[in-house]
Amino acid sequence: MKTAVRLKRTRTELSLIMAVTNQPGTYQPSEFQTGLCNFCEDCGTCCYGLCCYMCLGCSIASDMGECCLCGLGMPIRSVYRTKYNINGSLCNDFMVSWCCPVCATCQLKRDIDRRKEQGIF
Repeated sequence: MKTAVRLKRTRTELSLIMAVTNQPGTYQPSEFQTGLCNFCEDCGTCCYGLCCYMCLGCSIASDMGECCLCGLGMPIRSVYRTKYNINGSLCNDFMVSWCCPVCATCQLKRDIDRRKEQGIF
């Protein structure tokens, strides 16, 4: 009998425990801060992307705390766009990443760098 009472009390105590989770801040819907082909916005990033596209992708993945293999293409672009509430779609992310991967990667790196400067990355 004592065990049954003890279990009941434990269940009641457990039901009163509340988990508190800090939610990330929400961002207003926006666009990327630079255009897809705005190479002159940051010539260093553009040259880096043209000369060593894979390294730039790994740099982006590192900035976002992701595996280097996820640094390129649609997946990382979609995660970033969703995190910062940037307008777009999975289809658009796929097409941009497929048709112009260097442009898409450079745009993403420029946006990350700008958000770092603004203190919102």
